Amino acid sequence: MSLGSRLKKEREKRNWSQITVAKKIGITNAVLSNYERDVRDPDTETLRKFAELYEVSSDYLLGRKEDPTYTNKDEEFEAFINDPDLQRWYKELPSSKEEDLRKLRKMWEIIKSEEND
Repeated sequence: MSLGSRLKKEREKRNWSQITVAKKIGITNAVLSNYERDVRDPDTETLRKFAELYEVSSDYLLGRKEDPTYTNKDEEFEAFINDPDLQRWYKELPSSKEEDLRKLRKMWEIIKSEEND
């Protein structure tokens, strides 16, 4: 199922008109119609607004998962990927020396074992 068909399905499930949804999202009816017919794709901010309005995950709208349920894990992941310190780790880890990665893994194992004690 395409993004457009999922957007249309969620709108119709709520018995909302295109005009109603367009106003809630802050776009024109014509733009919404283009999204639902897969003529255009929404930008990330608009996609986020759709997900919030319909109370579904963006992964569901994009067809990456079949379950439309939005969970706390989605919010946790968003917070994780938007954290500047974690972004630095994410970028630097793949280019780190193997010896440094082994040391890091060992330190992590020590931390986790102390938590379990």
